Amino acid sequence: MKNIYKISIALISLIFSFYIFSPSTIVPEISTTELVKWMTSKEEIVILDVRNPEELIGKHGQIEGVINIPVQELEYRIDLLNAYKVKKIAVICRSGNRSKDGTAILIDNGFNAYNVKGGMKAYNKAIEK
Repeated sequence: MKNIYKISIALISLIFSFYIFSPSTIVPEISTTELVKWMTSKEEIVILDVRNPEELIGKHGQIEGVINIPVQELEYRIDLLNAYKVKKIAVICRSGNRSKDGTAILIDNGFNAYNVKGGMKAYNKAIEK
């Protein structure tokens, strides 16, 4: 019985250490205020909306000129963005969660990407001011 207990503790410790020390991508973020500044500056940026296409015509709308690739398809369609590897890419979704995942995928593939904090919900509030 003592051996089962020791093995269980060792296994739990091993799993926990993998969780704690596993590499994860650091995702840089920008505020919607910063996004608006980028959009009005002379600097060329790309805005990638990772929501599903039907969400672009929904309550939160869309930013004109965005590229739409749903986050669940991004890894398989990432080659479509190769022309933008040298540009800043602002990644947006409804609330900032899916775009965080999308930003990590882009960074892992060598892109200069930034998650837009708060997503379209925050963007719509920022442009109302």
